[in-house]
Amino acid sequence: MAPTKKQETEKTGLAKGVNKGTKTIPIISKPRPSRRKGAQSKRTNFVRSIVKEVAGLAPYERRVIELLRNGKDKRARKYSKRKLGTYGRAKAKVDELQRVIAESRRAGH
Repeated sequence: MAPTKKQETEKTGLAKGVNKGTKTIPIISKPRPSRRKGAQSKRTNFVRSIVKEVAGLAPYERRVIELLRNGKDKRARKYSKRKLGTYGRAKAKVDELQRVIAESRRAGH
């Protein structure tokens, strides 16, 4: 009965025998660097939040907020899709701006 992949015994380094073959180091699988691409670090998040605080909203973001306040959610999503390129990004941006509106309401009252 030959050893299976999971329970391989260590090779002896000899050409003959039960555990014949070159001694090898098992390959440790770790995620590729490309899997980490786009993951935000704490520092990046912090810097972006400071920039957002100082610079305020972009003109298109102000328009989207205006559309949301007037109850035109679908139009707001369509407009942000036009500006950002993909529907997924547009939905995320609209959600973010709705949170901004909610926060401003909380701060106002």
